Amino acid sequence: MADAAALARSVRSVRLPRQPLVRHLLCAVTAGAVLYVLTTRLSPYNDYQVGEIASYVVALAGLSLLTGANGQISLGHGAFMAVGAYTLGLFMTHTGTNFIVELAAATGVAAVAGVVLGLPATRLKGPYLAGMTLLFALAVPSVADKWPATFGGDQGLTVSPPTAPGSLGAEEWLAWIQILGALIVLVLLANLLWSRYGRAFRAVRDDEIAASLAGIHVARTKVTAFAISAGCAGLGGALLALSTGVVNTGEFPLTLSIRLLAAMVLGGTGTLIGMVWGGILLVYLPQWSTSLSSDFNLGSGANAYLATIIFGLVLIVAMLVAPSGIQGGLRRLWGHRPHLGRGGRSAPAPIPVSAGSAGSAGSAGD
Repeated sequence: MADAAALARSVRSVRLPRQPLVRHLLCAVTAGAVLYVLTTRLSPYNDYQVGEIASYVVALAGLSLLTGANGQISLGHGAFMAVGAYTLGLFMTHTGTNFIVELAAATGVAAVAGVVLGLPATRLKGPYLAGMTLLFALAVPSVADKWPATFGGDQGLTVSPPTAPGSLGAEEWLAWIQILGALIVLVLLANLLWSRYGRAFRAVRDDEIAASLAGIHVARTKVTAFAISAGCAGLGGALLALSTGVVNTGEFPLTLSIRLLAAMVLGGTGTLIGMVWGGILLVYLPQWSTSLSSDFNLGSGANAYLATIIFGLVLIVAMLVAPSGIQGGLRRLWGHRPHLGRGGRSAPAPIPVSAGSAGSAGSAGD
């Protein structure tokens, strides 16, 4: 019991640096080191899955910024992923540019598409905004099918990752590329949310009139959030295309946009770490549904919709158990953990404060 108390005290005594950039870089380096060791010990197929999770985390992080920090709903992020993937495929097919330039182009083209979609979105809210982004998700596959000579039709475009150096496995090398992309995006978005731009996003989300009176350009802020979010989705789609090896409309169906939104809510809307949980669910839930379908001898038609049904059921249960998502539930459990005093005894309960003091403390914490 004494050892447990000492361990608890040592964990509570750990303090991260106060500077956001240093703190975020330290967390990213630590996570990268852990994932590096993990990928070296996993099988090639598991490395492939880790890379897919990292790709989804990039797209989910952008969606979390748009919805959680800025208050805009999007049902078209699967289409933004398709835009990034097709851009990568076109660059790889018709140009011989550097791989980093190709990823940057995929991010940039998706961000431009986000600006185009974000401009009319400044006048829409709630279901109207969701409906417009849903139309965008329906329109992108039609555009790809209309010009098969350019976009490859049903066969799609071939995408190949950079050659692995030395004797390194292709799946492990690809996983490192995708993990590095996810860590960079998470660090950039975390610092963005701590900056004045992040404060502007939250101000517009909370009250557009008050934000406007405070000197914030509401429309520009909304378009900026849409562009950043779409760029993240485009990069995530490009990284995911490296795993699939081909880009076609079947890789980015309409249900992907719905699953992305559900995974964001399950992970914890507005959090970045929670998007890791969402990425894990996006990768493993379809596999669990396939195993369940084979165990009960369900047909291929039922299996096609089983993953979406399971996603819906998990979402309902999660909202009942943890309304703030998995990450929010973990934070609540960590915040309600017993504080051990000396000798392993529970520390005395904190002294209650008045309602006014609690409100002031909450504002300072935010």
